[in-house]
Order: sequence, then structure tokens, then C-alpha cells
Amino acid sequence: MGWTDERVELLKKLWADGLSASQIAAELGGITRNAVIGKVHRLGLSGRAKSPSSAAPRPRKARSSGHMLRVSRPTMRGNTALAFEYEPEPEPELVEIPIEQRKTLLQLSDKTCRWPVGDPGSGDFYFCGGETASELPYCSYHSRVAYQPAVDRRRDKRAFRG
Repeated sequence: MGWTDERVELLKKLWADGLSASQIAAELGGITRNAVIGKVHRLGLSGRAKSPSSAAPRPRKARSSGHMLRVSRPTMRGNTALAFEYEPEPEPELVEIPIEQRKTLLQLSDKTCRWPVGDPGSGDFYFCGGETASELPYCSYHSRVAYQPAVDRRRDKRAFRG
């Protein structure tokens, strides 16, 4: 069924009375809720009579006071070739990379470390350029920084939360 003048007038009346789009669709018959919403939008109808129940805010459910306890499970995921001896390392920004080892983007190869250092928008931006560890894109030091075990990452996040 199409939108006749009579159906449009009935739509406007029902909309102004505060009926929902689903209720209007059922009243008109042969039309979907989305068709009603689309027609209301195209007609630019906005003012609606508010029902008393929709004017008052609904009460919220009370949350339980108990805290959730997450238990981590040991997992064996990922590439075992990435297993390194993990020991505390200085921050990557604090490691001094020799000038002769530093590379620009055009100087990188499969055998050079692609760890970015500095701000890419500045003139002193470079890549580590050290020899890569096996099939990885980084040298052994930057591989240890990039590929941390999940347990260590979780521990570090908890330390930052305080």
C-alpha cells in the first residue's frame, strides 16, 4: 500500500498523539515500522505528545558491591622462536644507537632493524638499523621490547594503575 493523502493525515494524527512507529504501522496496516519512521522523517514531523511514563526517568539497577576477580591462565600461544631470556631492560628511548648504525627509510633492508626512533615529523628521525634477529623485523634488543610475554604485559599494566 502506498502513502495516500488519507494515510498521511492519519499518520500525522497518530504521531502527534504519541503512538510509537510500530503502533502506527499496525494501525495503518500493510506497512512496516521503518516505513513509518522514514515517512515521519521526510515530512519533518518532530513534535510529539509525551506519554507520562516516558517523561519520568527509569530507575537504574543497583550494582553488586562485590569485585570481580580475574585469574590468569598460563597459555602457550604464538611463535616459540620468539622465546628470549627476559630480564629488566632500560627503556628503548634511553638506549644509545651509534650514528653509523642508524638508517633512514630508504636504507632499510630485510637484514636491518626497523625499530623507529624519534618523531617521524622531525629531522632527527631514524631507524635502529642493527642486525635483525632471525626472521624478525627487529634486532634482538628491540625484539625483546616488542614481543613481551602476556604475563609481563599484564603485570606492567597493573603497576601503572597503582
